[in-house]
Amino acid sequence: MGSRSLTGSEIGQKIDSINGVYVYYNGSIGNVSGRNLAPDGYNLGLKYQCVEFIKRDYNEHLNHKMPNSYGHAKDFFNPSIEDGQINPGRNLIQFKNSGKEKPQVNDILVFKATVLNPFGHVAIVSAVEEDKISIVQQNAGILFSSSRESIKIFSEQDKWIIQDKDILGWLRKI
Repeated sequence: MGSRSLTGSEIGQKIDSINGVYVYYNGSIGNVSGRNLAPDGYNLGLKYQCVEFIKRDYNEHLNHKMPNSYGHAKDFFNPSIEDGQINPGRNLIQFKNSGKEKPQVNDILVFKATVLNPFGHVAIVSAVEEDKISIVQQNAGILFSSSRESIKIFSEQDKWIIQDKDILGWLRKI
């Protein structure tokens, strides 16, 4: 499934997929269509929020359940954790934007809360090139106009920087 414009979609409509996991349209960041649980009862999150997509992808594609199965997108990143260390709430390695590690495919990109989106945002890295990364996301709100976007990256003094001031960092399965 390729990237599609979100205009004209209905809430709950499949608009994209990655790793065999669907991306659903949600209308706006405030829409909630109930809680989604995995067949074993694991909390995936509120339908069709960005966090629900990330946790569904990590559960179905990478067989990973996060110890802390609740929280907003901004809560995925813990600023007190050193670059390259385990984030115990997610059981993932955490990297800061402008850290030593370049993002990789399947990393979770974490955006900070803003005035227009107090919850933050998360997306999956779908491709990495020398000067950009591509992401797949659900419920991007006003940040992006599509389920897929590209963001420029560069390396400076042995640190990788994603050129978006709202990106806190990324998480990676161990």
